[in-house]
Amino acid sequence: MSRDIGPDWGDRTPGGEPRVIIIGAGIAGLATGCYGQMNGLATRVFEKHVLPGGCCTAWSRQGYVFDYCIEWLIGTAKGNDANQIWRELGALDGKTIKNFEMFNRVVDTDGRAVTFYHDPDRLQRHLLDLSPIDAALIRSFCQDLRRFVDIDLYPFLTPPPLRTTREKLRTLATVLPAFRLFWRTAATQMDTFAGRFSDPLLRRALPFIFFQDHEVFPLLPYLFNLAGAHNDNAGFPQGGSLGLARSIEQRYLSLGGVLTYRTRVRRILVEDGRAVGVELRDGTRQYADHVVSACDGHTTIYDLLEGRHTSPRVDKLYTDILHRPNVLYPGVVSAFVGVDGELDPAEAHSTTYLLSDEEAAALPGVAQNSIVVQLRSHYSDGFAPPGKSVIHCTYFSDFGYWQALRRTSRREYWARKDSVADFVRDFLTRRFPGLRIELVSVASPVTTMRYTGNLDGAILAFKSFTEADDVTAKMISKDRMGLPGLRNFWMAGQWIGGGGLIRAASTGRFVTQYLCHELGREFRATESTREKPWHRDDLGYLPQLEHRPRPVATRRR
Repeated sequence: MSRDIGPDWGDRTPGGEPRVIIIGAGIAGLATGCYGQMNGLATRVFEKHVLPGGCCTAWSRQGYVFDYCIEWLIGTAKGNDANQIWRELGALDGKTIKNFEMFNRVVDTDGRAVTFYHDPDRLQRHLLDLSPIDAALIRSFCQDLRRFVDIDLYPFLTPPPLRTTREKLRTLATVLPAFRLFWRTAATQMDTFAGRFSDPLLRRALPFIFFQDHEVFPLLPYLFNLAGAHNDNAGFPQGGSLGLARSIEQRYLSLGGVLTYRTRVRRILVEDGRAVGVELRDGTRQYADHVVSACDGHTTIYDLLEGRHTSPRVDKLYTDILHRPNVLYPGVVSAFVGVDGELDPAEAHSTTYLLSDEEAAALPGVAQNSIVVQLRSHYSDGFAPPGKSVIHCTYFSDFGYWQALRRTSRREYWARKDSVADFVRDFLTRRFPGLRIELVSVASPVTTMRYTGNLDGAILAFKSFTEADDVTAKMISKDRMGLPGLRNFWMAGQWIGGGGLIRAASTGRFVTQYLCHELGREFRATESTREKPWHRDDLGYLPQLEHRPRPVATRRR
């Protein structure tokens, strides 16, 4: 049964405002709705689930809140374009931001550890203490980091074709002095750079600065995000992932938007080469002047539009590039752990443990011999009942492995999830003696696909710095986030704008700017003035993902 929030859709256009239907209440869909409302459009968002946010979500078990998405958020410091978007969307209203002194710690199989501080001087001292023989490489990396710290470049406000001369000049003034730095760090693969180190720990650990090894990434994104963290611009917002989504949802509703939950769109209606509305799962039709799809890209093009409105560029992306190695982000297995007791505040908030072959063989579907352990109670208050704590363990895993299990034997699928829980329980108690684990909740890549509809359970869509980048950039700039030959239709979200929440939010801004340009009206955006953040009053409404009656979380073997 659907659930509407906001004014009656039928009463929305007394002044004849253009109607816009938005498919999906993830961050991109909500952002599109917010900017649409700011610009006098009558918007309605259809969401198949009961909560906003898409992958930016959380769920509860026995009073614990398992926060699924945010590890760091670009745009948490004031005075840059990324933060301006969050202010316009009300995402950070009234919230404190947690900033850590380090990005991640990596522990090798022999117990040696390296901490990736974001302060260039501290990082350099630490790395030189670990490996004096690698001094030249260490100093080079840290010097590049110092230069990135001084660069303020967050091009998220305006799509390239609509940028004013002033915006272009401002970007050039930032890019030109650092052009050689950008070029060199974008052309040097992290794996290649790490391979030059003599110290085996640094050689293995450097690709795991971002928790997992992203494999195709060059040095540039590592330096960019470390610099952002040093400038307090990559922190963790109070309330976490669902709190961020809830805040934007409330901003959207305060602007007069309509949000309909528990409503799946079956297909997009097209007449005479123009998108005119949507058909819902129950067969009812809703009509509008424009349609924006802010959900999975493959689903949009080949299911909702039935593959009838593509182009050579789009087909290349989804029938060729998509299937190449290391283009699509792998799935993630998440194991949330509820702990009876408080965690040592001196412990690192995030640690990647490199696993031995024997350990990796015991972890179902592991794609890299590593597991990330994050002490989530260090990130924000409210994730656990008083006197208790939450730990989040993750690893990259192949979607096909879990999909095949679930299709052939539900019993075996659940048994493998139980094996993940058992591994995590044993792994943590060996590293934290005396740890009292109350429960373990496991989500597989199939869970992600079923919950969000994301192709192959990929939480970040296409990897940056791959062939997909060139195609999606042209879809934004050349196709203006639409499809050739289909009028009044737009796409938003990470499948067109790239992975990361700020990129998803910026696509909502971009789409609305293109729409306003087509309608001949000036785009405008205003900052939210809300003083109170979203809080945990409705915890009982959080979903119980793939819940089973039997309490396997406390079962020991």
